[in-house]
Amino acid sequence: MWRVQERATCSLMNADSDGGPVPLVLFLTWSCDLLCFPDASPVGVSPVGPSAISSVTRQTDTVLFEVTDASVIHDGTSKYVLYTIHVIQSGGSDKTPAVITRRYSDFQRLHATLRRNYGDQMERVCFPRKKLRRNFAAETIAVRSRAFEQYLSHLCSISALRGALCVRQFFYLNDLQAGQLLIRSACFQEALGPLLNAKRLQSKLGWTSYHDNQAQAPLPSSSSSSSHWFFTLVGLLCCFQEVGQLEEARDHCDHALRVLTPTSSNAEDKPLPPHQASNSLLPLLLPLLRVVVRLSWQTGKDKRQWEELLQHLEEQQAGLDNHPTIQEFLVQHNLQESEGDEHLLKLSEDVVRF
Repeated sequence: MWRVQERATCSLMNADSDGGPVPLVLFLTWSCDLLCFPDASPVGVSPVGPSAISSVTRQTDTVLFEVTDASVIHDGTSKYVLYTIHVIQSGGSDKTPAVITRRYSDFQRLHATLRRNYGDQMERVCFPRKKLRRNFAAETIAVRSRAFEQYLSHLCSISALRGALCVRQFFYLNDLQAGQLLIRSACFQEALGPLLNAKRLQSKLGWTSYHDNQAQAPLPSSSSSSSHWFFTLVGLLCCFQEVGQLEEARDHCDHALRVLTPTSSNAEDKPLPPHQASNSLLPLLLPLLRVVVRLSWQTGKDKRQWEELLQHLEEQQAGLDNHPTIQEFLVQHNLQESEGDEHLLKLSEDVVRF
């Protein structure tokens, strides 16, 4: 499998009919039929050489998209290009970039869904067309890599598109589903990789949903975003606990509980309990509270705020034991249809101070 940089450089040096290297300006001129972004800002090209074409970085307000590798994959009789894209936080050195690998058809399906559901916002967004021939040529792959960087940057610069369920699923749904399958097989160490990548993607692209002082402005379909974010946190809690990394498990349990319970505005910053009549999340809230109290005790962290809430709920709901375990929630949760899982965040809307 070749990197785009290697293949693009080779092709550029031999594409001229006279046998000489093709000037960079001429190469970019050839690509006009592949790339059309009226609203996109110009992309600078490093003067170091043609290999920079495939690693042009696109930037939104806080995120950079960079195609770092494009490999031609032979799968039986089929053949396609697999693009590796790094999602990097701008404004400094990002030591933990998120990574996605997608093929042209994945981008094509995303674009078709967005055009169908968000026609007005997609009017000026162009998509790199397939060619009748030379789709696997190095120069085509290099220019298409640049086009995909611009395409993702453009989508994420428009709040209505960035918050769309299909966009969020394009970025992280595969990782969540992979993590869920591994949890079902009790492969907790292996599940950490995709779950952590899903967490990084949601965090870098603004799809987290806290109710504490880390809150971000809600996006469209924020309840689904919260459901995915909540699943990610609970999945990491479970996996870290199973592999003995208790501090990480405790921190993710704490974060998951803050998605479910807002904090009061007083100096104590104390979580608020659910309304007595709202029991939609009580079966999951109680196990999480018990886990965070136990993990806080094991790791020497303050457990008073959650212990007080746990005691309050147990007094109100005495004898209520009909609840799933955390692992049962993780293996049974329907990630694909999270758009309709608004009940997962219902608790946070029906709270009262105690």
